[in-house]
Amino acid sequence: MSESDARAAAATTRLLEVMRRLRDPQTGCAWDREQTLESIVPHTLEEAHEVAEAIASGVLPAVRDELGDLLFQVVFLARIAEERGAFDFHDVAHAITDKLVRRHPHVFATQRDLSSAQQTVAWEAMKAEERAENGESGVLDGVARALPALTRAAKLGKRAGRVGFDWPDAVGVRAKVDEELAEFEATLRDGESQRRREEEFGDLMFALANWARHQGIDPEGALRGANAKFEARFATMESLARTRGVALAALDLAAWEALWQDAKQQERKASPID
Repeated sequence: MSESDARAAAATTRLLEVMRRLRDPQTGCAWDREQTLESIVPHTLEEAHEVAEAIASGVLPAVRDELGDLLFQVVFLARIAEERGAFDFHDVAHAITDKLVRRHPHVFATQRDLSSAQQTVAWEAMKAEERAENGESGVLDGVARALPALTRAAKLGKRAGRVGFDWPDAVGVRAKVDEELAEFEATLRDGESQRRREEEFGDLMFALANWARHQGIDPEGALRGANAKFEARFATMESLARTRGVALAALDLAAWEALWQDAKQQERKASPID
């Protein structure tokens, strides 16, 4: 065993021991003892998003820390399952290792070169076989419902596209976006119920997510970037307002727009990307 492998094994063993002590019925932490598989799920999702945020920040120590938080979620869930007699962390590790070896025969078996595109096709075919073995016969089976809605919309569209149910190109999706926008606007014009407005707005968002997919854009990542840009620009507006002695609550629409344009101008000075 290499020194790196030994360090990893020792660190994993220590983490598992810490988890065991936290869940100890007599001497553990009350909060940790009270948790269930279900109660941990929101924390796991939050930590996964924080990993993505840390990666986007480009600060590698932050990525390390957030990966640790996410790993702890895996250890926590595995410990609860172990207490129920279902499986433990080692079973989890063995399962993913076996899956990776099984899904990469070109590396671990046949030793033949595959392009990234060829590997993607082979990977998806193997996943389809595994779903069938698990009784998931539907084309859309297995697309996790807990995914962010935009991500899931794109995945559902992509999965349906594998059997031919898709727009032939991005132009067709663009037309669908126009159609769904018109239908949503009609619900507003005709004074339809909130439920109908939400339904049509959902159709519009689904079309937008799949338009992004056809453009090779991750809709969730794109929206995350837009959120970050909005936050940064709004913070710049707050800073400008403080410098000018202006109260934000006193601004009218025209003043807000002027402040927004000033903030954009400052961004352009700092970066050529708008």
